[in-house]
Amino acid sequence: MLKAVIFDFDGVVADSELLHFKALNQAFATRGLEVSKDLHWQKYLGLTDLENILAVNEDYKMNWTQDDVRRLAELKAVNFRALARTEAPILDGVKEFIDRLKKAGLLLGICSGAIREDIRIMLEHSGFADAFDVMVTAEDIQKGKPDPQGYLLALEKLNEKTGREIQADDCIVIEDSHWGLQAAAAAGMHRVAVTNTYPKDHLQPWADLVVERLDKITVPDLQRICDSI
Repeated sequence: MLKAVIFDFDGVVADSELLHFKALNQAFATRGLEVSKDLHWQKYLGLTDLENILAVNEDYKMNWTQDDVRRLAELKAVNFRALARTEAPILDGVKEFIDRLKKAGLLLGICSGAIREDIRIMLEHSGFADAFDVMVTAEDIQKGKPDPQGYLLALEKLNEKTGREIQADDCIVIEDSHWGLQAAAAAGMHRVAVTNTYPKDHLQPWADLVVERLDKITVPDLQRICDSI
């Protein structure tokens, strides 16, 4: 039975994937490095900032120390917040979809590899500060997607906040990447993919439903997904 909808954030709620890429490359530029957009989308998209910087350090053989990595993560955060205040709109269809879910009495959560403060800035800037019941971010987990840790923690937080007994198969996850869909599948949750970042054929193998915009989905659509499995 459908009880909760858990959203990824970047590329699902806000058009911020490109901002993360820009902010990271601004930080990398201080060390004489530029990562191509194609490679970022292919290999690093969906990673937490720390995982991304560590992976780039290894792949490009940069020999950055732990202090270097920490400073780059801090610089990326500063860069991103400056961009987010002016360049990160909520994606088309999101407001209408969230309104439907709220009217249906469903619980809403966020599970993202982004930093909590980054998400807070974008939500407040867009009028969504109170839209979500719980939030899991990079600071809350040790393993990013495709590990299911974040989604399982979001479920735990929903149960703690409401006192309900919500099971994994009572939840639908909204994702834009195969890493996120794999994480949701490993957590035992149903999955809807939105083609904001990757095409349908890339997402289809991991999703129960693939859509172009969230406002194309009705609450009965989500209920049918939960009831059919």
